[in-house]
Amino acid sequence: MKIIDLSEEHQELYFHCLEDWSDEMKEAGDHKENWFNKLKEKGIEVKLALDEDGTVGGMIQYVPIEHSFVEGNDMYVVYCIWVHGYKKGRGNFQKKGMGKALLKAAEEDVQSKNGKALVVWGLSIPAWMRASWFKKQGYSKVDKDGIRVLLWKPFTTDAQPPKWIKQKKKPQKPNDKVSVTAYINGWCPAMNIVYERAKKASNEFPDQVFYNELDSSNKKVLDEWGISDGLYINNKEVKIGPPPSFKKIRRKIARRVRRLKPEKKHQIK
Repeated sequence: MKIIDLSEEHQELYFHCLEDWSDEMKEAGDHKENWFNKLKEKGIEVKLALDEDGTVGGMIQYVPIEHSFVEGNDMYVVYCIWVHGYKKGRGNFQKKGMGKALLKAAEEDVQSKNGKALVVWGLSIPAWMRASWFKKQGYSKVDKDGIRVLLWKPFTTDAQPPKWIKQKKKPQKPNDKVSVTAYINGWCPAMNIVYERAKKASNEFPDQVFYNELDSSNKKVLDEWGISDGLYINNKEVKIGPPPSFKKIRRKIARRVRRLKPEKKHQIK
């Protein structure tokens, strides 16, 4: 196994999170590429794991904490570690130590930059990015928001624990239209797929739905709302774990369109 820095050769693969074989991933648009380009001059780091044949099987991406969804100083935040686990495309590279190797490489890199800690996040449920896995790698819990757990590994004695940037407000329910609001950070194609589907579904009701995108990679937007990634229909958040289908999102929007005053409705197929 070999850990390398992201090069131009592998950028397109990275923008698709190693799933360049996936038709669904093509729905994600260019949000991740735009996010990466914004952070290139702000210290984003991306490393890839290659097997003995030189095939890319895993990736890690991390940024200085001031450009993340976490509050703190002099640290880096891991947005995600992903080791390809599907039989399709590249094949299954999990359970071979790639995740551990990527995390160790990031820790060493952050220490070489005089970073005081590496911060990670995980889920308290048995799903992708499990908090329990990070605990096994020596990380300690410092904050929690629902099922999202914030953990860290300090490298200096004067490091101060980070904390989640908490939600400050949410979209208000309008009176005359259905509001669909997307808070788009851009780092995760799975979430970007949801936003693109929501936009497409909203466009099917041009007179009844107001679609609004907010760029939460902009620190002012993030500080105002406290929402890094999220989709809201009116003032209710849509749970987006695995990306819901276009049909499911459309149905959610259509149900609310039906509740509008009669003059605002239109025939829904």
